[in-house]
Amino acid sequence: MTALLVNFLQLLAFFLWIMLITRVVLSWTNPMGGGALRAFVFQMTEPILAPVRRLLPPSMGMDWSPLIVMLLLGVVMRVIVRI
Repeated sequence: MTALLVNFLQLLAFFLWIMLITRVVLSWTNPMGGGALRAFVFQMTEPILAPVRRLLPPSMGMDWSPLIVMLLLGVVMRVIVRI
């Protein structure tokens, strides 16, 4: 049972990592565009990024919340592997 839970959490963290990278790339390549993929990615990542964004002070137009969340996901993935 523990191995199944660890594998699920690792898969979930990896999926979130990919969604965050996709969101960052989409914001660079098509910042004003729309589409189904963009809407899906933004809906998946916004509940995770919004609380972090509220905690961080604004810094010259840069959104550091994806980086912070990715670092936290990396820590969580390393802790899960040690279990």
